[in-house]
Amino acid sequence: MKSLIQYRVGGPEVLELVDLPKPVRNFTEVLVRVHAASINPVDLSVRSGAFPLLGEVPFVPGWDVSGVVEEVDIGSTRFKVGDEVFGMPLFPRAANAYAEYVAAPSRHF
Repeated sequence: MKSLIQYRVGGPEVLELVDLPKPVRNFTEVLVRVHAASINPVDLSVRSGAFPLLGEVPFVPGWDVSGVVEEVDIGSTRFKVGDEVFGMPLFPRAANAYAEYVAAPSRHF
């Protein structure tokens, strides 16, 4: 899958488009094909290094995401494949929203 990643802190120029493996969902998680990810003030602070919430680089930034559920774990009953969802999954842990796919607990959408 395509994803933005950063190997150093700074402005938007530090974001690089790379190929990464599609995330594997865990128990009670859904796999969402991302249609849109937004940039909020926390994203800007994390990317610049002013707020090192995700620790050392490299990492895939982003939390705010919307998309369509592609896979549902047997332990998750909140959504079904094809449902449109949005959320801020896993915050303050890395959600990796600047990517084609996000895996996160269904209750975060």
